[in-house]
Amino acid sequence: MNDYKYYLDYGIYDIQDGKYADAIEKFDKSIELKNDWEIPYFYRAVANQALENFDDAILDYTKALEFNPRMTDAYYNRAKILLSRKDIENPDLNRAVSDLEKALELDPNFAEALYAMAAAQKKIENYNEALRYLDRVLELQPDFIHARALKKLILNKYL
Repeated sequence: MNDYKYYLDYGIYDIQDGKYADAIEKFDKSIELKNDWEIPYFYRAVANQALENFDDAILDYTKALEFNPRMTDAYYNRAKILLSRKDIENPDLNRAVSDLEKALELDPNFAEALYAMAAAQKKIENYNEALRYLDRVLELQPDFIHARALKKLILNKYL
Protein backbone atom coordinates (compact mmCIF):
# COMPACT_ATOMS: atom_id res chain seq x y z
CA MET A 1 0.00 0.00 0.00
CA ASN A 2 1.42 3.38 -1.05
CA ASP A 3 -1.35 5.64 0.19
CA TYR A 4 -0.20 7.95 2.99
CA LYS A 5 -3.82 8.61 4.04
CA TYR A 6 -4.45 4.91 4.53
CA TYR A 7 -1.64 4.72 7.09
CA LEU A 8 -2.72 7.97 8.70
CA ASP A 9 -6.32 6.80 9.09
CA TYR A 10 -5.34 3.45 10.52
CA GLY A 11 -2.87 5.10 12.86
CA ILE A 12 -5.69 7.27 14.19
CA TYR A 13 -7.82 4.14 14.68
CA ASP A 14 -4.93 2.58 16.62
CA ILE A 15 -4.77 5.64 18.89
CA GLN A 16 -8.50 5.33 19.53
CA ASP A 17 -7.94 1.67 20.46
CA GLY A 18 -5.02 2.52 22.74
CA LYS A 19 -2.50 0.82 20.43
CA TYR A 20 0.01 3.64 20.50
CA ALA A 21 3.11 1.72 19.34
CA ASP A 22 1.16 0.36 16.36
CA ALA A 23 -0.08 3.87 15.62
CA ILE A 24 3.47 5.23 15.58
CA GLU A 25 4.47 2.60 13.01
CA LYS A 26 1.60 3.66 10.78
CA PHE A 27 2.39 7.37 11.14
CA ASP A 28 6.04 6.61 10.32
CA LYS A 29 4.88 4.97 7.10
CA SER A 30 2.53 7.86 6.30
CA ILE A 31 5.38 10.33 6.81
CA GLU A 32 7.69 8.18 4.68
CA LEU A 33 5.16 8.51 1.84
CA LYS A 34 4.31 12.20 2.38
CA ASN A 35 6.38 14.24 4.79
CA ASP A 36 5.25 17.75 3.97
CA TRP A 37 2.15 18.23 6.10
CA GLU A 38 1.39 18.53 9.79
CA ILE A 39 -1.27 15.91 10.48
CA PRO A 40 0.82 12.71 10.75
CA TYR A 41 3.42 14.53 12.88
CA PHE A 42 0.69 15.76 15.21
CA TYR A 43 -0.86 12.32 15.67
CA ARG A 44 2.52 10.64 16.06
CA ALA A 45 3.20 13.19 18.81
CA VAL A 46 -0.09 12.27 20.48
CA ALA A 47 0.87 8.59 20.42
CA ASN A 48 4.36 9.32 21.74
CA GLN A 49 2.92 11.49 24.48
CA ALA A 50 0.59 8.67 25.52
CA LEU A 51 3.62 6.35 25.74
CA GLU A 52 5.51 9.02 27.73
CA ASN A 53 8.08 9.36 24.94
CA PHE A 54 8.07 13.05 25.72
CA ASP A 55 11.15 14.14 23.76
CA ASP A 56 9.82 12.49 20.59
CA ALA A 57 6.39 14.00 21.19
CA ILE A 58 7.86 17.49 21.57
CA LEU A 59 9.85 17.07 18.36
CA ASP A 60 6.74 15.99 16.44
CA TYR A 61 4.56 18.78 17.85
CA THR A 62 7.29 21.21 16.83
CA LYS A 63 7.44 19.72 13.33
CA ALA A 64 3.64 19.92 13.01
CA LEU A 65 3.79 23.58 14.03
CA GLU A 66 6.45 24.27 11.41
CA PHE A 67 3.94 23.16 8.77
CA ASN A 68 0.93 24.80 10.42
CA PRO A 69 1.60 27.45 13.08
CA ARG A 70 -2.13 27.68 13.80
CA MET A 71 -2.44 24.22 15.41
CA THR A 72 -3.81 25.26 18.77
CA ASP A 73 -3.76 21.71 20.15
CA ALA A 74 -0.09 21.24 19.24
CA TYR A 75 0.87 24.30 21.30
CA TYR A 76 -1.34 23.15 24.17
CA ASN A 77 -0.10 19.55 24.15
CA ARG A 78 3.54 20.61 23.99
CA ALA A 79 2.99 22.95 26.93
CA LYS A 80 1.23 20.20 28.89
CA ILE A 81 4.27 17.97 28.45
CA LEU A 82 6.58 20.70 29.68
CA LEU A 83 4.35 21.43 32.69
CA SER A 84 3.91 17.83 33.75
CA ARG A 85 7.33 16.28 33.16
CA LYS A 86 8.74 14.58 36.19
CA ASP A 87 11.62 12.94 34.34
CA ILE A 88 13.67 16.15 34.12
CA GLU A 89 14.69 18.40 36.96
CA ASN A 90 13.92 21.85 35.51
CA PRO A 91 11.34 21.77 32.73
CA ASP A 92 11.22 24.84 30.49
CA LEU A 93 8.30 26.69 32.07
CA ASN A 94 8.93 29.79 29.96
CA ARG A 95 8.47 27.74 26.80
CA ALA A 96 5.29 26.24 28.26
CA VAL A 97 3.94 29.72 29.00
CA SER A 98 4.88 30.86 25.50
CA ASP A 99 3.08 27.87 23.95
CA LEU A 100 0.00 28.52 26.05
CA GLU A 101 0.03 32.20 25.11
CA LYS A 102 0.05 31.18 21.44
CA ALA A 103 -2.75 28.64 21.97
CA LEU A 104 -4.83 31.30 23.73
CA GLU A 105 -4.07 33.85 21.03
CA LEU A 106 -5.52 31.38 18.52
CA ASP A 107 -8.44 30.39 20.77
CA PRO A 108 -9.08 32.79 23.67
CA ASN A 109 -11.88 30.57 25.03
CA PHE A 110 -9.82 27.36 25.24
CA ALA A 111 -10.68 26.56 28.86
CA GLU A 112 -8.11 23.78 29.29
CA ALA A 113 -5.34 26.08 28.01
CA LEU A 114 -6.49 28.81 30.38
CA TYR A 115 -6.35 26.33 33.25
CA ALA A 116 -2.90 25.11 32.17
CA MET A 117 -1.74 28.73 32.03
CA ALA A 118 -3.00 29.24 35.58
CA ALA A 119 -1.05 26.16 36.68
CA ALA A 120 2.06 27.45 34.93
CA GLN A 121 1.69 30.84 36.59
CA LYS A 122 1.37 29.11 39.96
CA LYS A 123 4.56 27.13 39.30
CA ILE A 124 6.47 30.34 38.65
CA GLU A 125 4.87 31.87 41.77
CA ASN A 126 2.88 34.46 39.85
CA TYR A 127 -0.23 33.84 41.93
CA ASN A 128 -2.27 36.92 40.97
CA GLU A 129 -1.82 36.11 37.30
CA ALA A 130 -2.84 32.51 38.00
CA LEU A 131 -6.03 33.79 39.64
CA ARG A 132 -6.74 35.99 36.62
CA TYR A 133 -6.59 32.93 34.34
CA LEU A 134 -8.68 30.86 36.73
CA ASP A 135 -11.35 33.56 36.84
CA ARG A 136 -11.48 33.46 33.04
CA VAL A 137 -11.83 29.65 33.07
CA LEU A 138 -14.67 29.90 35.57
CA GLU A 139 -16.42 32.55 33.47
CA LEU A 140 -16.43 30.09 30.58
CA GLN A 141 -17.10 26.94 32.60
CA PRO A 142 -18.45 27.67 36.09
CA ASP A 143 -18.40 23.96 37.00
CA PHE A 144 -14.71 23.42 36.12
CA ILE A 145 -13.86 21.60 39.37
CA HIS A 146 -10.08 21.66 39.00
CA ALA A 147 -10.12 25.41 38.40
CA ARG A 148 -12.20 25.94 41.54
CA ALA A 149 -9.83 23.76 43.57
CA LEU A 150 -6.69 25.49 42.29
CA LYS A 151 -8.19 28.90 42.96
CA LYS A 152 -9.07 27.89 46.51
CA LEU A 153 -5.56 26.51 47.06
CA ILE A 154 -3.90 29.70 45.81
CA LEU A 155 -6.14 31.94 47.87
CA ASN A 156 -5.76 29.89 51.05
CA LYS A 157 -2.11 28.94 50.85
CA TYR A 158 -0.26 31.55 48.79
CA LEU A 159 -2.11 34.85 49.21
